[in-house]
Amino acid sequence: MTAFTLRGTFTALVTPFSEADGSVDFPAYERLLEAQIAGKIDGLVPCGTTGESPTLSEQEKFELVQRSVRVAAGRSFVMAGIGANDTKKAVHQAQAAAEAGADAVMLVMPSYSRPSQAGLADYIEQVASAVQLPLVVYNIPGRTAVSLEIDTLIEAAARSSNVVGLKDASGNVQYCQSLLARVGGRLSVLSGDDALTLPMMAVGARGVVSVTSNVLPAAVGKVVQAALDGKYDLARAEHLRLLAVHDAMFCAPSPGPIKVALAERGAISARLRPPMDLPTPGQRARIVAALQIFES
Repeated sequence: MTAFTLRGTFTALVTPFSEADGSVDFPAYERLLEAQIAGKIDGLVPCGTTGESPTLSEQEKFELVQRSVRVAAGRSFVMAGIGANDTKKAVHQAQAAAEAGADAVMLVMPSYSRPSQAGLADYIEQVASAVQLPLVVYNIPGRTAVSLEIDTLIEAAARSSNVVGLKDASGNVQYCQSLLARVGGRLSVLSGDDALTLPMMAVGARGVVSVTSNVLPAAVGKVVQAALDGKYDLARAEHLRLLAVHDAMFCAPSPGPIKVALAERGAISARLRPPMDLPTPGQRARIVAALQIFES
């Protein structure tokens, strides 16, 4: 496969669990991977927060990444989700992902601890220096309670040549465009919010790490590819068609809605690991309706 490129549609994969005992349902996971590849997804992201990484054991994470690599077989990149509020644990996760064969790692900022900007820079640099893999920084302040400042990211990237980009889930297009105005082509940005994919690509982002693409890989990929090709009228029309689905995927804490969507198609069980719980009956109805309207 060609060298890793942070461009296109990457799927933030769910982790299917067995309805019987809550263990990882690896056969369902491999079917999900094949469906993603059939939908021409550019990258697979196992063990991210959509994959319920806080509830996964280190052995489960290793096997999920390893299976992703084996099933992908060079047809899609594998960018393993890593990160912890203990830098040593994040370093270990990065090394394990490299051992499992990942093409890149995506490092989420530490949750709860709320380190200083200097602490965040050190966190990124220590993990980056521990592996030879490309490293993508993941900024999601709504989940971690800490926001990585643009100056901090630029400083960390200057010190670590394998820091190649950002998954931006700040919810603020200003962050993306301000970063790109300063770094040019040094860092690539992918949207971390499905509903903001096209607005962010309009100011220079190169794609998305998508939740919706778990269930609609080809449809999400069509929007991204159209924007990359400069066909913005087509991209806009397809993006707006998907907007109600994107909204429904976040009508309850993620990944509950996307698991419901996949379960409705018989792809996986809708089971989550506690303390995450399933959407209410009303929310489920909204998810099903959004998908039905999109596909009608």
